[in-house]
Amino acid sequence: MLYYLFDYLNELNFPGAGLFGYISFRAAMALITSLIVSIFFGKRLINLLRKQQIGETVRDLGLQGQMEKSGTPTMGGLIILSAILIPTLLFAKLHNIYVITMLIATVWLGAIGFLDDYIKVFKKNKQGLAGKFKVVGQIGVGLIVGCILYFSPDVTVHKKVADSYELQANEKVVSHLHSDFEEGDNMKWIETDQMTTTIPFIKGNEFNYNWLIGDDAAKSYGWLLFIPIVIFIVIAVSNGANMTDGLDGLATGTSAIVGIALAVLAYVSAHVKFSEYLDVMYIPGAEEMVIFIACFVGACIGFLWYNSYPAQVFMGDTGSLALGGIIAVFAIAIRKELLIPVLCGVFLIENLSVVMQVGWFKITKRKYGEGRRIFLMAPLHHHYQKKGLHEAKIVSRFWIVAVLLAVVTIVTLKLR
Repeated sequence: MLYYLFDYLNELNFPGAGLFGYISFRAAMALITSLIVSIFFGKRLINLLRKQQIGETVRDLGLQGQMEKSGTPTMGGLIILSAILIPTLLFAKLHNIYVITMLIATVWLGAIGFLDDYIKVFKKNKQGLAGKFKVVGQIGVGLIVGCILYFSPDVTVHKKVADSYELQANEKVVSHLHSDFEEGDNMKWIETDQMTTTIPFIKGNEFNYNWLIGDDAAKSYGWLLFIPIVIFIVIAVSNGANMTDGLDGLATGTSAIVGIALAVLAYVSAHVKFSEYLDVMYIPGAEEMVIFIACFVGACIGFLWYNSYPAQVFMGDTGSLALGGIIAVFAIAIRKELLIPVLCGVFLIENLSVVMQVGWFKITKRKYGEGRRIFLMAPLHHHYQKKGLHEAKIVSRFWIVAVLLAVVTIVTLKLR
């Protein structure tokens, strides 16, 4: 909203109003505002939750320090959602298709998580929202996001070509590219379809999903492949973040690290000069995604003010489902979804540890009559708790791993 106000003031030659035309300035302001909202609103929400006696019910799993957390306020994901939505509405271009998509995904997944927490807290049902209803909700947001990214005329992807013979019959030259960063009039770009994505670690790293079903069929039925892929990624990453949310600050800190890496990837993808230099796809309009992800990072860091060990509030599913879903949708929008296994490696291993534990238990029970386990407890962070490591040390080490994975992800821009 402030963008439109200052854009109007800039037309009137109001001193300083032109600053709002710079992505870097708006991103910085969005991040600062997000921190302020999460810290100041967070304190008030925590006090309200305590007053209403909205606390976490903890099952005794025999973990060190676990029962001390009983009664800690939950549903703190509302702090994260507020710290994302308010600055985005203030500083982003609200008519931008990518901003609209991210807002839909954030609100939708936040609502699913809130409903789950509400049932647990107010209905005294420890199971919360039934798993099948969660999956239906995740499928719903994946379907909406997939349709927007595939069918919307405002979603375009461009790739640079060196010579005219590289052009295909169905590709057109974009002669006058423009972004908030640079003019691209002297470069030769072609507009490719929305099914194109990035393969990491490979030179000439563009991959088109249409190749999997044949070019002739792809012209009419490509969405039948693309949308299920989007749904799968949204479900996998949002559940991975949900599994990771088991120790104070673990999911929040990891998400902040992932968000910083995504901000770098979005910035270079939306910048004509950087896209040319790094030989990555240019995505017009994606610069507004930098504003959104700045709010995301600010919200996570601000929430850590209260969620770091010992936690004063838990995010609940309200926050964890939204965090994972936002990361998934964001990566898909900037065509970096194939980097998710690397970038979100912490989420992936947490998810896999549960799948491996449950699967091996069932297999050995059928074979030997008694179930056996791979880990002392799943998800993986509980395994290390059982081994006697302090919670804060486990979280710190997982953050270090997340930083290393984020660096590797960014390095893929040049490592091919």
